[in-house]
Amino acid sequence: MDRTEIVEANFRRRVLAEDLPIGNAPTPGLNADTALDVFRAQVLSRCLDLTSRDMQKRGQGFYTIGSSGHEGMAAVAAALRVDDIAFLHYRDAAFQIARGQVSGITPLPQMMRDMLLSFACAADDPISGGRHKVLGAKALFIPPQTSTIASHLPKAMGAAYGVGLARRVVPEHRTLPDDGIAVVSFGDASLNHSTAQGTINAAGWSSVQGAPLPLLMVCEDNGIGISTKSPEGWVEASMCHRPGVKYFKADGLDLYESFAVAQDAAHYVRTRRKPAFLHLRTVRLYGHAGPDVVTAYLSKTEVEADEANDPLLQSVRLLRDAGVATSNDLLEMYEQTRADVIASLQDIEQRPHLQTAAEVMTAIIPPNRDCVLRNGPSATDRADVFGADMSAMSNPQPMSKIINMAMTDLMLEHPELVQMGEDIGRKGGNYGVTQKLLGRFGPTRMVDTLLDEQSILGLAIGMAHNGFLAMPEIQFLAYLHNAEDQLRGEAATLPFFSQGQWTNPMVLRISSLGYQKGFGGHFHNDNSLAVLRDIPGLVIACPSRGDDAARMLREAVRLAREEQRVVVFVEPIALYPMRDFVETGDGGWMSQYPAPSERIELGEIGVHGDGTDLAIVTYGNGRYLSCQAQADLAADGVNVRVIDLRWLAPLPEAAVLEAVAGCDAVLIVDECRKTGGQAEGLMTLMAENGVRRVAREVAVDSFIATGPAYGVTMPSRKSIASAARALLD
Repeated sequence: MDRTEIVEANFRRRVLAEDLPIGNAPTPGLNADTALDVFRAQVLSRCLDLTSRDMQKRGQGFYTIGSSGHEGMAAVAAALRVDDIAFLHYRDAAFQIARGQVSGITPLPQMMRDMLLSFACAADDPISGGRHKVLGAKALFIPPQTSTIASHLPKAMGAAYGVGLARRVVPEHRTLPDDGIAVVSFGDASLNHSTAQGTINAAGWSSVQGAPLPLLMVCEDNGIGISTKSPEGWVEASMCHRPGVKYFKADGLDLYESFAVAQDAAHYVRTRRKPAFLHLRTVRLYGHAGPDVVTAYLSKTEVEADEANDPLLQSVRLLRDAGVATSNDLLEMYEQTRADVIASLQDIEQRPHLQTAAEVMTAIIPPNRDCVLRNGPSATDRADVFGADMSAMSNPQPMSKIINMAMTDLMLEHPELVQMGEDIGRKGGNYGVTQKLLGRFGPTRMVDTLLDEQSILGLAIGMAHNGFLAMPEIQFLAYLHNAEDQLRGEAATLPFFSQGQWTNPMVLRISSLGYQKGFGGHFHNDNSLAVLRDIPGLVIACPSRGDDAARMLREAVRLAREEQRVVVFVEPIALYPMRDFVETGDGGWMSQYPAPSERIELGEIGVHGDGTDLAIVTYGNGRYLSCQAQADLAADGVNVRVIDLRWLAPLPEAAVLEAVAGCDAVLIVDECRKTGGQAEGLMTLMAENGVRRVAREVAVDSFIATGPAYGVTMPSRKSIASAARALLD
C-alpha cells in the first residue's frame, strides 16, 4: 500500500471504530448547515486528490499537487464572502469547493466535474480550457493560479489597494465591492520567498501610512517546503510583530476554530481597511506532488504523526461532538462522494483535448471589452490643468516634455488611469518626465511607491482586477529583472490560463536602452530587451521622437483599455532631452505636441525618405543615428530610406517587408546586443522572404561602461554609415 491507500484505510477504520483524535470542543459560531457544507467540501477535495493520482497513474491526468491536509481552508472560505477576490495557494481545492457550495453558486456535482475536467486537461475545462490544471472560477472571484511560489502575493496586494482606491476614484470596469477584501493564501515555505517578504513589507509600509489596504494573507503552515522543513515556530516568530500587519493564528485541523478565527480576521480587515496575517496550522499528506515519495525525506514516524492528525478525522470528531451528524453518517457521506467521483471519470476521461497550436494560442490575446466612448479631454479641462504650459504645445519640445503632455491629456481623458512607481510624484519621475502630474491629479492617481519593483508591478496587476487602468513606471530597464516574473508568470499568463475570463491590462513605462553620456553604466544603460521579446501576447512599443511617443502612448492606453493588453512602453533615455539632429543647435530632433486625437496604431511603422539604394531598419536610438548616417550617405550619392519599427512585439513583419520592397539592400541597425536582439528576428524574416542582400550593425555582447566609453559597444552614426558602404560595395 502507498501512503494514499494507508490514509484512506485509516480514515475508514478509525471512523467505524470511533477512534478519533483528541482535541478541543467545537468553537461556537459555525451553524450546523454551514458546518456540514464545509465538511462536504473537505471530503470532495480529498476524493478528488485520490482520483487525480489514479488518473495520473493511468496516463489520464497530467499534473498533481494535492490539497490533502489543507482541507481546513474550506472553513476559511465559509468565513469570507464570495465577492472577496481570492488568489489561492495551489493546495486550496477545498477553499474553492466550499466557496461554491456555501454560496450556492457552484453545487458540488458541478464543482466535481469542473475539477475533474481540469485534471484531465480537457478542452471543455471551464477555467483554463485544457491548458493547465489550475484552481479558479470567474463566478467565485477566484483568478486562476499555476504553481505559484509567492508570485501571486504582489497582485493580491494590488487588488486590495484597488478596492480601497475605488471608493475615491470609480473605474469604468469596476468589479469588486466597496467593502470587499482581497485574500491570498500560500505555504510556510513560500513565506520565505523574497516576493512574499516584499509584499508583506509593502502592505505594512502602506498600512502604517494610513493607506486603505484590505488584504488578508493566509499562511498554510504544514511545516515543510517540498522536502525542506521550516524551523519550529518560524512563521509565528517572523510575523507576530510586523508593523502595520495584524497577526491571527488558528488550528487548520479544527474547522470550527478555523472558521471563527478567519471570521475575526476578515472582520478586522473589512472594517479597519488594514492588512492581516492568518497563520493556519495544517499538515501535508502524501508528499509534495505527483509520484513524490514522502518517506524518502521524512521518517516513517513523522509521516504517521501527520497522518494521525488527518483533518477529516478531526472534522468527524468535531461534527459528532457538536451534534451535527453521527460518525456513521459522515462516513457514508465520504463513501458516496468517493463513488460519485469514480463514476464521473468514465465520461471525463473521454473528453477531447486541445489538438493544435492554434487552439492552444487562442487564449493568449485577451478579448476586447466594451468601453464608454471618450472623445479626448475637454478644452476647458486642458486649459485648467495645463495653465501656462498650453503655450508650449505650439513650440517644438524634446521627448520628455511631450510624453509628460501626453500623460496629462490621457489622465484627463481616463479618470481610472493611475500611475505608480518610485519617485514619480514629488520628485517628478525619472528625468522629470512626470513633473507636475502630482499637482495636477493628486496622490491617489500619482502613487509614490516604496523601492520594490515586484510590488510596483503587482500593484498594477491587482488594480486591473478592479477596473483600473494602471501605468506603472520602472525607473531603468535593468531594474525590471528584479520583477520580470510579474510580467512573464503573472500578467501575461492570466488570459491564457483563464480563456480570457480574467485579464490585467496595463501600460508599463520603462526608461530604457543606452547612450547616456557620463552616467550609469550597465544598471542605468541596459541594451537588452530579450527578456520581454519572448513573452507571448506582450506588446512592446519603442518611440524615437517626441511626437511619435505621444501618438504611440495613446495607442498603448487604447490597447490596454479596450483590448485588455499588457503593453511595455520602452522610452529611450538618451532621447528624452535630445534637441539637435545633424548639427549642434539645429533643434532638428524636437517636435510639436500632436493633437490629442492623433495615434500611431499597433503595427504602423515609420518610413523616412524614399531612397532605393538602401533601407535601414531600426528603432529607438537607432532611428536617430541612422537618420544622421542617412544624411552622411546622401553626400556620397547613396539614397537611403530609414524604417522605424516603433513596435517591437508583435513585430510588424508585413509592414517591414512592404517598406523594404524595391531597395537594393537592407541594413538592420539594432542597438541591442547581437545575441537576443531584434536583429535576430529581422534577419530571419528577410531570409525567409527572399531578401538576400542584407546585413546587420548591432551592439556587441557586452555590458555598457560608464564614462567616455559609454557608446563604444553599440552602433554609432559613423559605424552605421561604414556598414552601409560595406554592404553596397
